[in-house]
Amino acid sequence: MSTTLKLILAIAIPLAVGSIGGYYTTDAIPGWYSTLNPPAINPPNWVFGPVWTVLYILMGISLFWIWTQPPSKERNTALFAFGVQMLLNLGWSFIFFYYRELGYALVEIVVLWLSIVTMLVLFYKIKPKAAYINVPYILWVSFAMLLNAGYYTAN
Repeated sequence: MSTTLKLILAIAIPLAVGSIGGYYTTDAIPGWYSTLNPPAINPPNWVFGPVWTVLYILMGISLFWIWTQPPSKERNTALFAFGVQMLLNLGWSFIFFYYRELGYALVEIVVLWLSIVTMLVLFYKIKPKAAYINVPYILWVSFAMLLNAGYYTAN
């Protein structure tokens, strides 16, 4: 597979996951979500789309950097960790917005956060910049965890 095709796929994968989650999120925003008591730190709704788009692109670039490393057990483990955190990322959208389970979503986002930390450690061991480029992601998910906790306690 060509390097260009790997780059395109590596960026397309997180964007596709984000699009699927966004599809289920968008339907809940004007209805159920708008009826919730938001935490004081809640940003305007328009912030989420652009932030997540940038984060998914950064994740894709980091995936590309790891994927193009020579095959090894460490690389494969890091790629697996990337996949796990992507599934958890998608799962949170369904739990919070589709199933409307704020408490379960809070538990899930803690697991997501831990999986991102694991991915960052594994990426760092292979290519440090692949970990560093995901620092905004872990910071945003940390903020999202606080938001989720705020929604859970206020509702």
